[in-house]
Amino acid sequence: MFIGILYLFLTFLFCFILVHLIKLAYIGLLSTKKKPEPPPKEKPPAPPKPEPVYYIVEKKRSKKSSYSEPKEIKFKK
Repeated sequence: MFIGILYLFLTFLFCFILVHLIKLAYIGLLSTKKKPEPPPKEKPPAPPKPEPVYYIVEKKRSKKSSYSEPKEIKFKK
């Protein structure tokens, strides 16, 4: 019975060490790769275009058909 527990412990220890050695080897392999160079900085983006302005002209309700002054309407996002 004692020999079975010893083999179980040794198997666990062997697997534990093997898994950690593989992990460390993988980390070491990643650290040897050359890091990619950062892309060259691009020009700053152009300032946003001004928002369009729409004018609405309403017809006055009078006998002589005349139009009112245009009203400025701005749409904000």
